[in-house]
Amino acid sequence: MVRRIVTFVLLAGAFAATAHAAGRLPAVARGATSVELMPRVTYEQGVQFTPHGAVAFHVITAPRPGSANGLYALAPTLARSTVVGGRARVTQMQKELSAQATTAGINGDLFNEGDSHPTGIYIEGGVLKHPPATARSSIGVDSGGTVRVDRVKFFGTWRGTGQRRPLNGLNQVPKGAEAVLFTPAWGTATPRIAGAAEIVMQQFPQTTPNTDLAATVTAAATNGGTPIPPDGAVLMAVGTLAPKLEAEAAVGTAIASRLILQPDWTGVVDALGGGPALVRDRKPVFRSLEDFTSDQLTPRAPRAGIGQLADGRVILVAVDGRSRGYSVGMSTFEFAQTMARLGAVRASGVDPGDSVTVAFEGRLLNRPSDPSGERAVKEALLVKYYGVYAPPLSPEPLGADAAARPLPLSYKVVRPSKVTAELVAPGGKSRTFEDGAAKQPGTYTFSQPALEEEGTWHWRVEATDDLKRRSTIDRPVRVDLTLSTLRVPAAATLKQGLTVRFSLSRAARAVLRIETKLGTPVRTLPAVQLPAGEGTVRWNARLVGSTFAFPGTYVARVLVTSAVGTMDLGAAFTLRGPAPKPPKPPKPKSK
Repeated sequence: MVRRIVTFVLLAGAFAATAHAAGRLPAVARGATSVELMPRVTYEQGVQFTPHGAVAFHVITAPRPGSANGLYALAPTLARSTVVGGRARVTQMQKELSAQATTAGINGDLFNEGDSHPTGIYIEGGVLKHPPATARSSIGVDSGGTVRVDRVKFFGTWRGTGQRRPLNGLNQVPKGAEAVLFTPAWGTATPRIAGAAEIVMQQFPQTTPNTDLAATVTAAATNGGTPIPPDGAVLMAVGTLAPKLEAEAAVGTAIASRLILQPDWTGVVDALGGGPALVRDRKPVFRSLEDFTSDQLTPRAPRAGIGQLADGRVILVAVDGRSRGYSVGMSTFEFAQTMARLGAVRASGVDPGDSVTVAFEGRLLNRPSDPSGERAVKEALLVKYYGVYAPPLSPEPLGADAAARPLPLSYKVVRPSKVTAELVAPGGKSRTFEDGAAKQPGTYTFSQPALEEEGTWHWRVEATDDLKRRSTIDRPVRVDLTLSTLRVPAAATLKQGLTVRFSLSRAARAVLRIETKLGTPVRTLPAVQLPAGEGTVRWNARLVGSTFAFPGTYVARVLVTSAVGTMDLGAAFTLRGPAPKPPKPPKPKSK
């Protein structure tokens, strides 16, 4: 049972190696609950303190898929764009999609360690590319933006000159006496299987489920390894079915095929495998009875999943794990309880363990448990935004040093658009950079001279694309010169404590907070009101009460609140021991 939930600062180390200088993600403001990644898409990182240890969690919240005239989508992405042929990191998949959309998301379904094929269903743009795992849940998104979590079965048929025959699979290696259809989504050629019979069909339609698919045989082959035409498909039969295919599907024969899903999932446009089901009708699922082992369900481990809220918004949630002192992870049912507490009316898990990844625009947001770092996977489940995007300007107020430098400004459009962009000063004056300019897809950058006026500036960009979709983004940045020249000694002792000095350009209320290297507060001193000029605050090296802090590395952070707003500066220092001995009690006087 979760005892309490606390939102805390994004771990600086998670971004140090991944944040781009011109597009750095903002840290979660201290005391806030989330940050905006892109318009109407937010990200929250926090910690749940449980009887088993701390659990770090990540939540991406996005609008209903298909909302805002199609500016938002929720869809899977297949590494290398083929069922087989390798994997990729979620961050890499996002980078490859950056010119088409701004993306945030998590890893997808389990995959085969051998040839990397997904183990469950895969539908992209209404086209079925891999069948479902019937003993596990499948995750589908329909054209109305509803996320479905169902057990889905696959059936198929083909017919040449004889009777209708079973079609046992799609883009998967046959097992025993089976007939399997291979499309370009599989790869460049069919797998090599001795004794297999094959027919090549060209002008083969897209593999839309529950529709008749008609094509003509243009070639025949045996033993696999047959090239798959970009406009065609190859039907392979193995074992006792091979002679039937050869007899009933000669070159020139018209072949009728059908790929059947039950339930038929009418209107589902994107799907991927998942499971187990986590939430049904707002209630966490204790036992889903799906094809997972107890080793996959019971241990506390990293987990990820997708849920839909009652108002149609979607949440992509992940918890880190297998890291004592940072995050122990969750069992499947604990994760289901968390999804329900977050408001999901239905939810499903995706691949747990070392694969769990959370990323935005090619930047890693979580701490994967794989010893090598972010793991290469076969699928990603991504929120896609097609409107104008501008990276954050600064996660913190600009002080004297930063405000004196030119401010980098930029925006990105993914479709031909008419763009208006302006920088608005705190007093309301604006500088226009684009005024209804026609722009092709791409990223556009500008340089703004130093921001001299204190207060909040706004970088505002509006775009209307060639589909008449209007989008806007507003990135604020605050200039605050109140606090400067923070001076923190490199080392302090338990005996002498720590003295911190700084400069104030105006009167302000100052607070000294001592934090761990990861940003967790260990002591917050009472606020003091100080005049303009040199300020000093002191920490006696004690926690609340009379207990001395442990020796180690800490951060001294000074937070000041003035007429302009609140800002802070911090610096690391080393606290050294041992603690001073308490004074000896006086000896009793002799009579």
